[in-house]
Amino acid sequence: MREIVLDTETTGLDPLRGDRLVEIGCIEIYNRMPTGQTFHRYINPERDMPAEAFAVHGLSSEFLSSKPLFTEVVEEFLEFIGDAPLVIHNASFDVSFINAELDRIKRQPILRDRLVDTLLLARRKHPGVSNRLDDLCSRYAIDNSRRTKHGALLDAELLAEVYIDLIGARQSQLILASETRVTVSNGFGETPRRLREVPLAPRISEADRDAHRAFIATLGDKPIWNDFLGAA
Repeated sequence: MREIVLDTETTGLDPLRGDRLVEIGCIEIYNRMPTGQTFHRYINPERDMPAEAFAVHGLSSEFLSSKPLFTEVVEEFLEFIGDAPLVIHNASFDVSFINAELDRIKRQPILRDRLVDTLLLARRKHPGVSNRLDDLCSRYAIDNSRRTKHGALLDAELLAEVYIDLIGARQSQLILASETRVTVSNGFGETPRRLREVPLAPRISEADRDAHRAFIATLGDKPIWNDFLGAA
C-alpha cells in the first residue's frame, strides 16, 4: 500500500487570518517502507514573515521571495500525492493550510477521510504524556539531532520513522526479514512453510537407515515403505 508522509511550514497558525504556506515536504512509503521518493518545495507566501514563525523554521521573507508561488507547484504536488493516504502529525493543521491554498486557486480540497493523524495515534498509544515529534523520536530511539529548526522535508523523514514504529510495522518487518519461506503443495492446496536459517542436524544415523531397510525386506514383495524410499 502506498502512503505519503507529509509536513508543512507556515507563516503562522491560522490560514483564516492570512497566514500562508511556505514549505511542503513529502516522503513516499510503500508497504510501510520508505521508497526514497520525495517531494520538497519552498513556496513564496506573498507576505512578510513574522518573527515568531522565523524563530521556528528560519525561513526569511528574503529567502522565500525568489521561490515559486503555490499555483506554480500545485500540479506537481497533487501528482506526487495522488490518491494515497496522507500521514501527518496534527493533520488538521497542515491540511487547513493546504486547503486554504487550494481554495485560493479554485481547486478541490483534500478530504479528511484520507488522513492518518499520527498525533491521534500517539495519544491513543501513549496517553497522558507529551506526543510532540521530538518526544516520539526520543521514545522510539530515532536520531533527530539534525532537527535544530523545523523543516518540512526533515520532519516528514522523521515522522515516517516514527509512524513505522508507532503502528508496530518495524517489528513485523524484522520478523519477516529473518524468516525464509517456501510454498509446499499438498492435497488441500499450497501452504507456506518457514525454513530455518540453520537446518537441524539429522537425528537418524546411517545404521538406523540400514536396520530399517532390513526390516522392510521382511515385509514381502511390495511393501508400502518402498514408495517412500523411492521418493527419498
